[in-house]
Amino acid sequence: MTQMDKAYAAALFALAQENHREAEVLEALQIVLKQFEGNPEYVDFLASPGIPKAERTEAIEAAFADALPEDVLSFVCVLCQRGQIRLFSDCVKDFEWFYETSRKISSATVTSVIPLTDAQQQKLQKKLEAVSGHQVRLTYDIDPSLMGGVRVELDGSILDGTLKHRLHEVKEVMNR
Repeated sequence: MTQMDKAYAAALFALAQENHREAEVLEALQIVLKQFEGNPEYVDFLASPGIPKAERTEAIEAAFADALPEDVLSFVCVLCQRGQIRLFSDCVKDFEWFYETSRKISSATVTSVIPLTDAQQQKLQKKLEAVSGHQVRLTYDIDPSLMGGVRVELDGSILDGTLKHRLHEVKEVMNR
């Protein structure tokens, strides 16, 4: 997070909170983000200083006017006009952080050797929610180098129950 993208996201989040529309704004931001990720050349166009600002903002309005609430459309246009459109994805991440923090939602990354079954995912989610005391949004990664077990990153803490980690601990004890 840079100070600039955090400031933009904080301003938009404050506006969304004032109007009780945080979830709606987040959803709209994610729509734009998906479009930008799928069309990086469009972001290049919007960031191009060689193209007049008015033409770039008109392109945004033409592409999103019917799909976005006015405040989100204005937000994207402001980023474009100020030459900050490349900060958009970071702004969305920051907005998500503000949203999740306000709702006491934690994000956790679960890394395992093989994909977890639905039952394992549900059990792990319930356990993490019990430990943290609030809702947990999980994302899953696969890393064959772990050899077995699961590694969870939650709220800045790492819960490492992998075979690789345990073997490392055994090695440390033996080298003392």
